[in-house]
Amino acid sequence: MAFKVTDKVTWVGKIDWTLKKFHGDEYSTHKGSSYNSYLIQDKKTVLIDTVWLPFAKEFVEELKKVIDLNKIDYIIANHGEIDHSGALPELMKHIPNTPIYCTGNGIKSLKGHYHQDWNFVQVKTGDTLDLGESKLTFVEARMLHWPDTMFTYMSGDNILFSNDGFGQHFAADPLYNDVVDQEELYHECIKYYANILTPFSSFVTKKIEEVLSFNLPLNMICPSHGVIWRDNPAQIVEKYMEWANNYKENQITIVYDSMWNGTRRMAEYIGEGIREADKDVTIKIYNASITDKNDILTEVFKSKAILVGAPTINKSITYAAIGILEMIKGLAFKEKKAASFGTYGWSGESPKIIMEELDKAGFEIVSDPIKELWNPDEKALERCREYGKAFADKIK
Repeated sequence: MAFKVTDKVTWVGKIDWTLKKFHGDEYSTHKGSSYNSYLIQDKKTVLIDTVWLPFAKEFVEELKKVIDLNKIDYIIANHGEIDHSGALPELMKHIPNTPIYCTGNGIKSLKGHYHQDWNFVQVKTGDTLDLGESKLTFVEARMLHWPDTMFTYMSGDNILFSNDGFGQHFAADPLYNDVVDQEELYHECIKYYANILTPFSSFVTKKIEEVLSFNLPLNMICPSHGVIWRDNPAQIVEKYMEWANNYKENQITIVYDSMWNGTRRMAEYIGEGIREADKDVTIKIYNASITDKNDILTEVFKSKAILVGAPTINKSITYAAIGILEMIKGLAFKEKKAASFGTYGWSGESPKIIMEELDKAGFEIVSDPIKELWNPDEKALERCREYGKAFADKIK
């Protein structure tokens, strides 16, 4: 399925309605995704990016229905990751000498993936490619979210082809921001930012400020996943600037794992204490072994503070708890506060281990851990309630 974006630009990608996991099992895609590839037909013809490897043959066959492959003058590889470049080997069988424009790191990435010495043309920020009536300008976007990433701006139609920037894993038809469910779209956008781009927030701010300094008119943003921003594309740029600035809402998230429900009860009573102390704060409680990990991380991103709890097992903590803590650490959240809790039977190390992991992750620890023996009784649960009250008071 191909469709016209403008008179000169045609979407020639693939909507993946059934995708549920991405990056192996690292990212959940409840709403599917799309792999957006764009064909520009001016006096010269350009293909921007391709699709994920499993759809390579299908992509090439569908592309042939839109254009004679030999009429493609240039290929732009904004990013070498396989969900964007996966169809290149199949395509290059048909047009092996077509120049591929990418960054220096892009050349390294593509050679590393495919071990082919194609006709690479290295570009850097400010380099241009004249297509006739339109001109492409390349902007290196290092670490958004790989070292090889770049944006491509098309004059005339005033389109920013932003690759992973401003995208989301979201399957839709039509693939435009103004015709999809806005609540679903917002959720997938913030989830995408929280789970993929958060560690690179300083790069996000600098790159957006750099692009804005060019004073380029912007009619549309065409990312490589999800919807095309044709209605007020600046709205997603504004959101990125907000999210990149140590984002937090008036929310506290409690994440726990539990073997026999003792730690669950602690989590719930801590939550009750927080509510008693602060009527306005949003409280969300998640079981790390049941709730999707990327959904939890999105809520951590939105929170001003979190509490993490788990029982002690073998002088350590449970698999789900250590897993979510490792992912939290990797995302390098900033300016968030935290505390820890847990149940135990005899040794009781879990709350201290969790506190240490949260400290390593950059959270400000505002309370000593609380732990309760075996299954908390009413007195223990009341201590949890008081702990929640005190925690809320400390982060107001």
